[in-house]
Amino acid sequence: MMPITRRQLFGFFATAFLAGCSQPEPPAPPIPMGPPLEKVTSSTKEEVAHLGDTPPHFEVKFETSKGNFVVEVHSHWSPNGAAHFYELVKNGFYDDCRFFRVLPDFMVQWGINGDSKVNAKWHDANIPDDRPTGENKKSNLRGFITYAKTGAPNSRSTQLFINYADNSRLDSQGFTPFGRVIEGMEVVEKINAKHREEPQQDQINASGNEYLNEKFPDLDYIKKATLVDSHATPTESAKNVDESK
Repeated sequence: MMPITRRQLFGFFATAFLAGCSQPEPPAPPIPMGPPLEKVTSSTKEEVAHLGDTPPHFEVKFETSKGNFVVEVHSHWSPNGAAHFYELVKNGFYDDCRFFRVLPDFMVQWGINGDSKVNAKWHDANIPDDRPTGENKKSNLRGFITYAKTGAPNSRSTQLFINYADNSRLDSQGFTPFGRVIEGMEVVEKINAKHREEPQQDQINASGNEYLNEKFPDLDYIKKATLVDSHATPTESAKNVDESK
């Protein structure tokens, strides 16, 4: 066997270095902009649904400009998250909301109300973190729905995202799934991704759909989100597996 020369050894390390540098950086997590929400206030707790009023599992139908999809929620996966989502849907918060951040092979994000006055009411209605364990702890796999959040504790509010791929790297950062898409994942994957991360969340918070309609009129949007059956029988989606492919 011929010995490796110094030039060959240098070439090997140079190739390895360049290969390592060429690895793409993962997209930034789905976080809302603005200052971190520090705590949950007593008024916030009155705004959201009481945990005891939330069904153990329920379904929500999203009618969108691209078609319909259905999310099945399991309260034991994320009790505070499920209760807040239940209340937001009952109040029509997600109706006419735009999908303002769409990154193929990563996720689609929404949850800023098109009416800035309505959005202001709920913007700081942040909820306590959930830390499920055992079988209740789910991962950010394809089709699972989760709240966007900052790095601060208790910073979940109204913004949501659906995972397009296995994003389990988000699990350790406190992104806790509370449900998953059981119908229409093909619709979710067709949501317009032309503008990626161009829409500015501070502008959406300030001016709502007035800003988005002027600058990004072709964004897909939610026509209406409604509770389908608050006492639905849970499906096999209770298992922490990716069955949506």
